[in-house]
Amino acid sequence: MTIADRWLLPDGMDEVLPPQASRMEELRRALLDLYHCWGYDQVMPPPVEFLDSLLTGTGTDLDLQTFKLTDQLTGRMMGASADVTPQVARMDAHSLKRQGPVRLCYCTNVLRAKADQHQGGRSPVQVGVELFGHAGLEADSEIIHLALSSLKAAGADEIHLALGHIGIYRSLVEAAALSDEQESALFEALALKSPGQLAEQVSASVGDPVLADMFMALGELHGDTGILGQARERFAGAPVSVTAALDQLDALYQGILARFDVSLYFDLAELRGYQYHTGMMFAAYVPGYGHALAKGGRYDDTGRAFGRARPATGFSMDLKQLASLALASPANGAIWAPAQEDESLNAVIVALREQGERVIQALPGQRTGPAEHDCDRRLEFIDGCWQTTALTQETSA
Repeated sequence: MTIADRWLLPDGMDEVLPPQASRMEELRRALLDLYHCWGYDQVMPPPVEFLDSLLTGTGTDLDLQTFKLTDQLTGRMMGASADVTPQVARMDAHSLKRQGPVRLCYCTNVLRAKADQHQGGRSPVQVGVELFGHAGLEADSEIIHLALSSLKAAGADEIHLALGHIGIYRSLVEAAALSDEQESALFEALALKSPGQLAEQVSASVGDPVLADMFMALGELHGDTGILGQARERFAGAPVSVTAALDQLDALYQGILARFDVSLYFDLAELRGYQYHTGMMFAAYVPGYGHALAKGGRYDDTGRAFGRARPATGFSMDLKQLASLALASPANGAIWAPAQEDESLNAVIVALREQGERVIQALPGQRTGPAEHDCDRRLEFIDGCWQTTALTQETSA
């Protein structure tokens, strides 16, 4: 191993240096305080859990993202958390067991076996909220509003919100009585947004011409708010659940416009998170970023494996990416103290620090001065006492 190899980080792993680390901590506190004001209680999930509970109900995507290791105490397989949502669902279902709606929030590091193509590296700091125990549209609306408020708090000036509803596709698949193989082929064609491949799969799998037209419509129904009107026409005669899903999207859209100035986009063929999402889904984008900064939706019954199926909706973000929306706040300045042992000086330094001041005391033999440490004031012994004076360019040398 060469000297250079010793400081190289694994692909997808990154470190956060000042002042961005301070910006992240400032934003973390601001977001958790925001969630507290909305009634969300903070939880701290463990960094590793047994795979049996960690991957429950999440499909294969999370399994591929999870670092796996053997517990030396039990011999059982464990996994490093790659997504906090399943852990919080376990807390609600098994650890807390509260009645009625439960609001939980978190901010913690997660680890991923490979870089997330939508959210950057392999070591994000995941922040988000989950609302359990309420199946109504009001809960979904609260989650979306809180996600948009989070982006605003992080400094996003322009937000583009994409809305979808996984229930539309699920209802059509059920009505067409597709086999698992047929559904998988249709899913792939829709995910690739390939009209030719979709037409081929629909022709091969869907015998009912009315349902076949509806599947083809899914691949075309994406765009501005006029899409909902087109969808109602194209899905005339569809199962009642499809109409209900469109009604939900319409209500969410109206509620968002009443409170936020955002650009809205609908994509009824968005199948991200198909294995666990059960209703509305959303993704929030900010210009300059090629991926969503906030993603969420409804994922009912995730707690079933823990013996308590509950309605659930929520969203998550990467704090590292959020912190890049705005530059780190400039330092408030610091006070430079000389490198000498003096009881009166030490007492002044202690008092200043208790007041919240940043005081940097020089060390014996130190060659760097106050300017290199971003100090704007210094302690000087004047008229028999230590006093804080402004640091000018002349005195900083």
